[in-house]
Amino acid sequence: MDNINIKILAKELNISTSTISRAFNGSPDINKDTKEKILAFAREHNFLPNHYASNLRDKKSRTLAVIVPEIANDFFSQAINGIEEVARKKGFYILLYRTDDVFEKEVSFVNYLNNGKVDGIIMSVSGEANDHNYLRKLEQKNVPVVFFDRVYEDIEAAKVTTNDYDSSFAATEHLLETGCKKIAYLVINKSISIGKVRMQGYVDALQKHNVPFDDSLVIDCSNDEKINYTILKKVLEEKKPDGIFSSVERLAFATYYVCYDMNIDIPRDLKIISFSSLGIAPLLCPALSTITQPAYEMGIKAATLLFDELEKKGVGVQKKEHVLKSKLFIRKSSGG
Repeated sequence: MDNINIKILAKELNISTSTISRAFNGSPDINKDTKEKILAFAREHNFLPNHYASNLRDKKSRTLAVIVPEIANDFFSQAINGIEEVARKKGFYILLYRTDDVFEKEVSFVNYLNNGKVDGIIMSVSGEANDHNYLRKLEQKNVPVVFFDRVYEDIEAAKVTTNDYDSSFAATEHLLETGCKKIAYLVINKSISIGKVRMQGYVDALQKHNVPFDDSLVIDCSNDEKINYTILKKVLEEKKPDGIFSSVERLAFATYYVCYDMNIDIPRDLKIISFSSLGIAPLLCPALSTITQPAYEMGIKAATLLFDELEKKGVGVQKKEHVLKSKLFIRKSSGG
């Protein structure tokens, strides 16, 4: 069968073109057997439709962009799963863009998408540069944006975050109550929104317990494993902290490696607690104490807010911050 298209497909199968379109768009309101029949027939005749084509008339791509600092991270993987779950039920596709925490990449991606390539953007930001005009241009093109986890406060958009300050305060206080007097705070980028908020929780908990703040115990790390190993080895040799509060999952794991090589016993010599969504945290040796964010639920919420804007076309939509609660799990790494 030559030059097959949706109309010919509908005629051959005696099915409406709208049903054919719903099958290709992944819409949930179509009988499973009917959908399989349509897709099987299409495959048999080598018909692979461009999913953008059926949406040209209403100028919709039925595609969302998700911009995140990294993908190989349990928090972001779970959040993306939540976003994809909502998008799929709405018959939308998602495109993933990874910034590697590089601000220039973020700007480049947003500028690329600012021309009708997607219907909306969900993002966790890479940095705190002062000029965010590249994001303001999206509003001019009616491309809604929803931030999650890491946000820009000066951009008017719906935001989904967690109670980072409370969680950091509670984590630091837990270490203090187990006897720690010299707690190092590990961070990758303390200039971004969550870096600032989490550090403030750490600082205020120290103050409450009359422990002087020591700026030299705020340890700036990187995304490079070898560099982090060197930094942390030097910290443990020279500063000799008795507690570690890691604001990023990978830094807790790097600390475990260094402690193993230096024969530092966890938790006897060094107690550790970290933000982490890693499912195997309880299986580490010793089990890692964690502040676990509701990553999947954050993805669900962010996508739901974006579709609210798309369906209401921005009219009457309250672009406010939605704060979900993280959970503190005390395990053996912090003496629990």
